[in-house]
Amino acid sequence: MAATGTEQTGQQTYYVSTPIYYVNDAPHLGHAYTTVAGDVLTRWHRQRGEKVWYLTGTDEHGQKIMRTAEANGVSPQAWCDRLVEEAWKPLWRHLEIANDDFIRTTEARHTARVQEFVQDLYDRGEIYQGGYEGPYCVGCEEYKTYGELLDGEGEYAGQKLCPIHRTPVEMLQEENYFFRLSAYGPKLLEHYEQNPGFIQPESARNEVVNFVRQGLEDLSISRSTFDWGVKVPWDDKHVIYVWIDALLNYATAVGYGADQARFEDVFPADVHLVGKDILRFHAVIWPAMLMANGLPLPGKIAANGWLMVGGEKMSKSNLTGISPQQLTEHFGVDAYRWYFLRAIAFGQDGSFSWEDFSARYTSELANDFGNLASRVAAMVGKYFDGKLPEPASAGPAEQAVTDGLATAAAEADRRIGDELDFSGGIAAVFDFVKQVNGYLTEQAPWKVAKDESAEAQARLATILYTAAESLRACAVLLNAVMPDTCRKLWDSLGAEPALGALSDQRVQDAGRWGQLPAGATVTKGAVLFPRLEEPKAD
Repeated sequence: MAATGTEQTGQQTYYVSTPIYYVNDAPHLGHAYTTVAGDVLTRWHRQRGEKVWYLTGTDEHGQKIMRTAEANGVSPQAWCDRLVEEAWKPLWRHLEIANDDFIRTTEARHTARVQEFVQDLYDRGEIYQGGYEGPYCVGCEEYKTYGELLDGEGEYAGQKLCPIHRTPVEMLQEENYFFRLSAYGPKLLEHYEQNPGFIQPESARNEVVNFVRQGLEDLSISRSTFDWGVKVPWDDKHVIYVWIDALLNYATAVGYGADQARFEDVFPADVHLVGKDILRFHAVIWPAMLMANGLPLPGKIAANGWLMVGGEKMSKSNLTGISPQQLTEHFGVDAYRWYFLRAIAFGQDGSFSWEDFSARYTSELANDFGNLASRVAAMVGKYFDGKLPEPASAGPAEQAVTDGLATAAAEADRRIGDELDFSGGIAAVFDFVKQVNGYLTEQAPWKVAKDESAEAQARLATILYTAAESLRACAVLLNAVMPDTCRKLWDSLGAEPALGALSDQRVQDAGRWGQLPAGATVTKGAVLFPRLEEPKAD
């Protein structure tokens, strides 16, 4: 029986997963977008003081992998090993992805448990043998319905194309094993109705509900025309359909069939982050598989939109793929992590352009945030010898900043931690940064400093303390997004000796005013966001 949202609230570990990515090529911006989003979400929950498990990994079976390996003159396993170790894992380290596990579907800890799961379904009568003939997209590793195919033009004239890859489908005829997916349509619709937040955003939910209402067909869960996959345990002439194999990573990685105590502590996932093109697998097939095996359902399937370049979905196949390192080399890793979540509303399609990135970097990161940190450190150094002064009595201007922080912190926590609205949460913090910049402009501490009276000096101390305490909160609230930058800011404010490590600060407490102690040693470190160099011409 599926667990309801209420039943899942007692789960001890906050469990987030990305899709496991096909290793037919190196990762591009689209892969990194989802992975960074998951990293920010899990870092945020860690800073709430929660126990967190963040899973990512690679999908290494199926016909697409086999053909790619053959085209490169190596075995499928050798191809996967090389790509994982030379491309995928290094990129996640480069982007400071703090995943707790990396699952590969060729690992024994996965393959053996996949066979057990499928055997259980077979023993329960949920799987039967039958034949199938129909159009198949190797790129999607999915049978297509005739209604969703496109008519080919130009070089593909007279052929039917996959609507996602825009390449011809293949007609396949096989004797396969089938999962009784059709029986789960009513149960899925009931779950969607009882748990309206199960699929997000709402547009994705509506798409899935309409799809299921049209009636589900039983799902072919094996292939017999190639052998690169997990063997069907009762019939080794078949391999398990790559999507059945892949979806089970969310269970096998956390102890399914191997460590029951850990499995019960972590499973099911609180959030599966997926691309919208694989939403149906996660929101229809995956919960039906779990229902059939008597396991609880995940809390939320959150589908992000596509990254668009030149109006096309980013992928290697349509030549719009861009290496993340091309951007981090120019803008830096933290700016990279910040930009995509700031500029694109999670769940919606978003367009990337170098010009937009440059403009936002200069305006928000360098001019607003970085310049604020530099100005405050410089003035504390100049007027108070680098020691944070004791504030005097606060006036209406300081109260406005205090109130602004409380609002920004609460809104960021709700939007990022609960609603997966990364753009809205980050915007709330940067609106506060603008407020603090406005406060400094209005209070003009550089003018106040010219008056050497005790009253003026007390006023100067209050202004600079207010700005520094604001930066303390910003370092906590932006740490999940820009960890390296915020560590530098935390060090610059001299916060650690009194408050402890930045990673130990709680985001839900960030808005509580007055935490940075007077007397802290404030230093002006390196510029947080240096001026961008013009990219070199080709």
